[in-house]
Amino acid sequence: MMILNAEETRERLPFPEMIEAINTMFKEGCTVPPRHAHSVGSPDGATTWLLMPAWQYGGRLGVKVVSICPHNSKSGLPALNSTFTLFDARNGVPLAHLDGNEITSRRTAAASALAARFLSRSDATRLLVVGAGRVASLIPDAYRAVREIRQVWVWDIDPSLAESLAGRLRDKGWDARRAHDLPAAVARADIISCATLSTEPLVLGAWLQPGTHLDLIGSFTPEMRETDAECLARGRVFVDTEEAGAKSGDLVQPIRNGVFGLDQIQATLSELCGDPARGRRGESEITVFKAVGSALEDLAVASLAYDGQPGK
Repeated sequence: MMILNAEETRERLPFPEMIEAINTMFKEGCTVPPRHAHSVGSPDGATTWLLMPAWQYGGRLGVKVVSICPHNSKSGLPALNSTFTLFDARNGVPLAHLDGNEITSRRTAAASALAARFLSRSDATRLLVVGAGRVASLIPDAYRAVREIRQVWVWDIDPSLAESLAGRLRDKGWDARRAHDLPAAVARADIISCATLSTEPLVLGAWLQPGTHLDLIGSFTPEMRETDAECLARGRVFVDTEEAGAKSGDLVQPIRNGVFGLDQIQATLSELCGDPARGRRGESEITVFKAVGSALEDLAVASLAYDGQPGK
């Protein structure tokens, strides 16, 4: 069985290839059961253990195991750790064991970019990244695989983190800088990608300009939000999977308040991959994409890592 550590997993997952692998998997389809969640008691406090399986009949089977240990902060360890195991679905033979953290962060950015291929303007060049964490740091490279991004602004609730990420992007050759004023940065961006843990709206619909694409990566629980209901009212709304309507506060809360309905969702990412014409319809419309993640994406990129070569 192949064993890939974090660096080896990362080297085998370039963004252009990941985007195509996820696109193909969404078009082909696979079985994705609900995730299993277990509370595991420990002397230091409860640990949450998540099992996220997916498979294609006659193809590959995989499961991501995620451990969430909030008490790890006391000992300087990350609260979240994960691994991914890939099997041959025809005979159950294990094929590879990969770093789950790398798979999760990179496939998240790749899926975001895949949606932008269908939903952002083809001439989009200005990207605003809201957030400065691990996933946010990957967004510019992911989007470069689908759009000719020339300028990047970074905004974070902690200005020092935004400046640090902008500096790292400049070191990689990007024209990147910290956004000092979020409303102004939103108004000048062609694409806005939010990857935060916010529980309050950050990007407001009143700030969006015609032709903008808004990508929402955070808000993966009903209590979290990155945008307000006006963004949904002004834009055509798309989701990665139907689960988004039940998981994300960006949708759950407006639905609960009666200002947005599930019937207003235009298409899932699977439907966009199968019929790109369902995406952007004009240069001036505003598009909104809300993602909560899928084990389908994990399986697609884990298979890519297993089949590919470093730096491919």
